[in-house]
Parts: sequence; structure tokens; C-alpha cells
Amino acid sequence: MPPPPTMKKIRRWQRTLILALLSLSVVAPLIFVSHRLNFLTPDGRRDFLDDLSSFAYRPDPLKLNAIEQEGAEELEEPKQVVYKENDFGVAISNNSERTNDSEDSLTDGSRSNLLEVNVSEVDHHERQVEETQQKGLSLTDGEKRNLNETVMHNLDISTNSQSTRSENIEVGDKQSDRKATRRHQNSRSQYRKVTNHKVEEIKDQIVRARAYLSFAPPGSNSHLVKELKLRIKDMERIAGEATHDSDLPRSALQKMRHMEASLSKANRAFPDCSSMASKLRAMNHNVEEQLRSQQRQATYLVHLAARTTPKGLHCLSMRLTADYFALGPEQRKFPNENKINDPKLYHYAVFSDNVLASAVVVNSTVSAAKEEEKIVFHVVTNSLYFPAISMWFLLNPPGSATVHIQNMDNFKWLSKYSTSKKYDSNDPRYTSELNYLRFYLPEIFPALHKIVLFDHDVVVQQDLSGLWNANMEGKVIGAVQTCEESESSFHRMNMLINFSDPFIAKRFDVNACTWAFGMNLLDLQQWRRHNLTAVYHKYLQMGSKRPLFNTGSLPLGWLTFYNKTMVLDRRWQVLGLGSDSAVDGNEIEQSAVIHYDGVRKPWLDIAMRRYKNYWTKFVNFDCPLLQRCNLQAFGNSYEINFQRIVEHHRS
Repeated sequence: MPPPPTMKKIRRWQRTLILALLSLSVVAPLIFVSHRLNFLTPDGRRDFLDDLSSFAYRPDPLKLNAIEQEGAEELEEPKQVVYKENDFGVAISNNSERTNDSEDSLTDGSRSNLLEVNVSEVDHHERQVEETQQKGLSLTDGEKRNLNETVMHNLDISTNSQSTRSENIEVGDKQSDRKATRRHQNSRSQYRKVTNHKVEEIKDQIVRARAYLSFAPPGSNSHLVKELKLRIKDMERIAGEATHDSDLPRSALQKMRHMEASLSKANRAFPDCSSMASKLRAMNHNVEEQLRSQQRQATYLVHLAARTTPKGLHCLSMRLTADYFALGPEQRKFPNENKINDPKLYHYAVFSDNVLASAVVVNSTVSAAKEEEKIVFHVVTNSLYFPAISMWFLLNPPGSATVHIQNMDNFKWLSKYSTSKKYDSNDPRYTSELNYLRFYLPEIFPALHKIVLFDHDVVVQQDLSGLWNANMEGKVIGAVQTCEESESSFHRMNMLINFSDPFIAKRFDVNACTWAFGMNLLDLQQWRRHNLTAVYHKYLQMGSKRPLFNTGSLPLGWLTFYNKTMVLDRRWQVLGLGSDSAVDGNEIEQSAVIHYDGVRKPWLDIAMRRYKNYWTKFVNFDCPLLQRCNLQAFGNSYEINFQRIVEHHRS
């Protein structure tokens, strides 16, 4: 049965009402929003727009950094890192680095770059004005004028500075070029201070990765372990022996991102900070132990090299010895033997078993002398090297100077002195009797009044005749002091002498100024008057019974000549060329005598390269004997090896 008419009307009205409500729910919001927008005040419109702009999507950079990005190998910029407030210093340094790079690119750029900068400044100014007007900010004429003047002033400054730089590049004005060069050097020097920060970061990443690997169970072959091992190999491969960021390949930055992502995974897998800190402390301790072990080994090898005789020097001695015994008795005599005992001449002595070392001391002294005919050089050696040293000076006489070679084994009077002492050392520098012959100078040269004693590791650069006129003031020995703490040759008495012994503590002042052997003026008459040879024997015998001093002749010299030392001006002798790599070059040039004290002697391959030329220039490497013993290569071996090392690192 069909529905009654009343029901049809009710349903029709229901449908109409539903459609009307639906239409109202759609149209009413539009009308309401448009009406509100039309009647908003300027301030209200600005607040509304600001609210809308605040709803910007801000991704979490830490989460983005933790995502591996295998592609985009051509990217060169480092990943963005979110710093905390206490990390602003790092951000500032990075900003300064980018500023320096931008300055360099500006210097190397063209005029078009400068124009683009000016246009951008103008556009920025116009945008400021437009934004101000759009936001409904009302400015007075004075404020507008101040704003325009400020912006235009900045533009003028930028334009002037940029035009100055362009003039430096294109015009080449000398004064501007110097200023630009200084600015460039300053920016470069600031940049060099941080040029190795990427290398250091790579090393830190490797250490952290190894620490995380140690947390994994033994034999673990998980995906994270494999990934960390792979990253470590990659970082070690790209780092190699790089010391500066410029040594790294282009792929280094991308590899660093990959490693950082892997470390983030490991950090989530092993969140225990205390275990990580303990592991890093253990690794640091192990590295320090390895470093100390390597330093001890290097020190031992250096001292071993210092105690050995180079093959070339041994060959030279053998050849000279054979040639000497091939001579007749008359051919072995030296000229000017009548000058040997003349006290009016300048007498110098050196005790040595090294042919080339003795030759350099004699040659340098004679070449620097103004009156070489007044020089008498006494070379004292042992029976093993007496023929070789004699033959050398027979073949290479030192000009008009006199040379006198003596064999210590011919000193018959030496047997009455008990010079034997048990030394706890295998170093021939401390156990050789030649090192202690200096305490018998009055007996070796009975007719002389004064003498200058040289170590065989010195080079004379200036005339020493003025030294002979020095007033000794009743002192026995003249020496350069070594009691300034700022110098590498600094010594204190208690460094080599045992002041815990009552005998030493009662008779000597621990704060007394020390001095150096190497170049010493000795008054033999005062020596004989004080009978200092007997004093030396007294301390030598006491030291053989109990530990009074360290091994060597220097502490014995301090004891023997205590309060009998005249201080020489520092220009007479500079020390440290065999142990200190930072000796002032001006001091070396101005010093009368330079001393290679230390283990790195100039005739050894371990000598310091920067000082070696002062010694080698007095050796004639064109001599056939030296060439036969391959001493030409010996003379340049350090430089050759150094060049090979440099070429190896470059390759």
C-alpha cells in the first residue's frame, strides 16, 4: 500500500533540511574566514601571518645524520652538525675558515663577482624597505633617511674595499699588493691552524670504532661488527700517513659521514658510557706504553750508532796505516820540529782517535787564524791510530802551521799513575784513556806555559789569538759557563755529582755554576803550582771506592778545577750542535768555536742535517783516499737518505 501523502511531505522536508545543513557547514566557514581576513587590522594581519610562518617543518638533524647515504660521492661539504651552546667556539672557527675561503675565492675571482655582490646588497636594501611597507610599519622621514644612509654607507664601504681588491689584482700597485699579500698571509696562517682537524677527526673515529668493537662478544660476526671493521679499513686507507687535510682524497668527507653513521648505530647498541670510558683509558695506557718502549729503543739505537765507527772511517784508517808503514824513517818526520816546545807560540792540543775529526779541528783553526805560522798543533792519539793520523797530516799539511803527532803509549811516566777505574759503561767515550789524558797536560807538555785544549768534535770559525791575551787572574782553566736553565747545555752540580755523600756536601756548593769542556784555555804554570794532577787522582781513587760522581771526565773536571775556573765570554763557544736541534743560527755564526757535544756527531749519519755543513766544509771529499773508501757518499749520505724519504712521502 502506498505511503500516505503526509509521510511523503515529512520525508521531503527531512531531505531538504539535511541538504541545507550540509550546505551551511561547507559555505559558512568560507564566508566567516573571508570576512575575518577582510576586517583584520594591519597589526592583526601581521600577527596572523607570523603564526602561519611558525608552522614550518623542522626535521631532526640527528636522525638525518644517522641515516646512511651511500650515494652522492661528489659532495664535498661536511655534514651539518648540531652544536650545543658550549660548542659555539667550534662553530666560530668553522665560520672563520669559510670566511677565509671566501676571501681567497674573491681574490682569485673576476670583476663580475664584485658586481654581483653589489647588486645583492642593493636588492637586500630594497627588500628591507618593501617588507617594512608590507608589514605596515610607519617610519618617519628622519628614520627613513637614517636607514637609507646606513645601508648606503655599508654599500660604499663594501664597494670601496672590493674596488681596492680589484686594483690589487689587476693594476698591481706595489703598496696595495703588499697589504693584500699580508692579508692573504694572515688568512692563510689562520687557515693553517685548523688544516689538520679532519685528519684528527678521522683518527678519533678510528679509535672510537675500535673501542666499540671491543665490546662485542668474541667471535661475533654480526652486521654491526662487520660494518665497523669495514669502516675502519676504509678510514685507515684514506688517511694513510696524511698529516694535513690537503693530503686526504676527495672521498674522505663522504667516508667520514659513513663512519659517523656507523658509530651512531654502535652508540645505540652499546649505551654504557662508563664501559666506554674505561676502555678508552685502557687503550690510552697501552699506547703510552708502546710510545715509551719505542722511545727507549730509539735512544738505544742512537747511542749504539754513536759508539760504532762508520765503515768509511775504518777503511780510511787502514789505508793510511798501510801507506805510513810503506814510508822510510826519514819520510815520516814533520817539518818545523824546533817550534814544538816554543812557549811564545800559540799551542793547541786535541786528543783523538778519529782521523777526519782531527783534520777538521786543525784545518778550521788554521784557516781562521791571522798568523798561522805561529800555530803549533799537538795531536795526541793511541798506538792503533798513530800511523793513520800521522800519514794524513804528512799528505795534507796545514799550510805554514806546525803539526806534532804523539803516541800516548810512548808516555813512560804514565805507568806510575794508577788510572784504572771500573766504569759501568760500554761507551768508549767514557772508558777511553784518551778522554782522561786532559788531566795530565803539564806532564805531556812540560815546556809550555799555556795551551788551548779542544775536543775533537769542534769547529773553529774565528781567529783565537785574542784568547791568548786574556787575563787568567790566577785561575787555571778558562771555560764557558753552562748554568743558565734556558739553554739545552744547562747543568747543575748535583746532576753529575753525588751530593748525598758527606764528603762532597761539605766541600762543594750544589749551586755553584758549571762549565763545559770542548774549548778551554789552561794556565799550565798555575796548574803545576796547585798540583791539580794529584787532586784529580785523589777524587779518581775515592770515586772507585764509592759512588761520588757519574761516569765521564766532566764531573771530575768540576771537582778538580773547583774555584779555579775563569769564565769566558759566551761568544767563544756555542754548545749543543750534537744534541739540540734548536740552537740559534745567529749564535752559531757569531761564535768563535762551535761544539757538537752530544751523541749526534757530524761524521755520523745520525748527525743533524742543519748543522752538518759547518763541519763538512773543512773536509776535502775530492781526495782520492776518501773516494776509495766511499767517504764522498758518506759525506752526503744523510742528504741522500733525506731526499729519498721526501720523495717516498710525496709518491
